[in-house]
Amino acid sequence: MASGSHKVIYAALGANFIIAVSKFGGAFYTGSSAMFSEAVHSVVDTGNQGLLLLGISRSKRPPDRIHPFGYGAEVFFWAFVVAILIFAVGAGISFYEGVIKLLEPHPITNAWVNYIILTGAMGFEAFAWWIAYKEFRASQDTQRAFRPLQAVRQSKDPTVFTVLFEDTAALLGLVAALVGVFLSDFYGIVWADGVASLVIAAILAGAAILLAYETKGLLIGEAASRPVTESIRKMVEASPKILHINEFRTMHLAPREILLALSVDFADEMSSVEVEEAVSQLEMKIKKAHPNVSRIFIEVQSERRHDQFAAEEENNRSES
Repeated sequence: MASGSHKVIYAALGANFIIAVSKFGGAFYTGSSAMFSEAVHSVVDTGNQGLLLLGISRSKRPPDRIHPFGYGAEVFFWAFVVAILIFAVGAGISFYEGVIKLLEPHPITNAWVNYIILTGAMGFEAFAWWIAYKEFRASQDTQRAFRPLQAVRQSKDPTVFTVLFEDTAALLGLVAALVGVFLSDFYGIVWADGVASLVIAAILAGAAILLAYETKGLLIGEAASRPVTESIRKMVEASPKILHINEFRTMHLAPREILLALSVDFADEMSSVEVEEAVSQLEMKIKKAHPNVSRIFIEVQSERRHDQFAAEEENNRSES
């Protein structure tokens, strides 16, 4: 795992811990439900960063008999757990606090404390968000136009975009809390504080659903990015001894670990020694160009026999 992911997580961890302590103090001092919701949000985010660090640590374990391809997918799993916690704990408690405040509204006291804490929290969150954004941006293809949502869908490292999601939700939640406190304090709209908690719950729920959707794809197994697959395919097709590519499949075992499975048809006049040498040369060429391709399996099979087996498998699936 790249050190950049650690830097992003540690920055978010430190910022959220400081913010959580200050928010809880402000919530108990002023009685603001929006501030309490934000405090819970920061605690959840702090715990989430710990889970991401746990995932990174566990993903480094070497392959064994039970998991012959290693534990790289641990990162995907813990990112999915983070999404569940954001939804269940962060959004759930914020929703509860909002409903309670709407049912039993009471004015906020010493609102200036909330203003100071929320403004300071925005500064810390903006700093953590900027670090996460720069790391996420650096991991993207600089030759193409940057589209945030598309970049998230194409990203294979959930540690970075999870923190980016959390920090974005945190900044939006702080804005909602600040508006709620201001309306309650300045205009006397007591229920505005409770509505702010409900808005924070909605923000967290939306971030959690989007994060869960993206990490689910990684858990199931996503192919390598299009630039990588196109580059490898061109290398294979460029080999004069390969007549046809029967199958071409890739899958991310970890953010920076790709499995490549090929079925190719070599020229009939080649001897077994020549085929073995051609396979070895192709593997070395691919790994040199794409170090993240850590596992390569090449099956040698005629195009005719491959099509025959594929047709039989399709018939068996149809009958079942």
